[in-house]
Amino acid sequence: MSDHVYKIIELTGSSSKGIEDAVENAVARAAQTVRNMRWVQVTDTRAHVENNKIAYWQVSIKIGFTMD
Repeated sequence: MSDHVYKIIELTGSSSKGIEDAVENAVARAAQTVRNMRWVQVTDTRAHVENNKIAYWQVSIKIGFTMD
């Protein structure tokens, strides 16, 4: 096994469908510009409320990727 060096970025994804979809949205957006993603850590979860109902979820994540 070789030694790895990781860079970490923090993002917040959102979705009206649910928490998992919010994470997937953030990862999909990161994939447009970030290479070599290796892991995701959920750091915070919250919901936006409108008219006494959850309108959408917001999930903050850290994404670790190996450097070229």
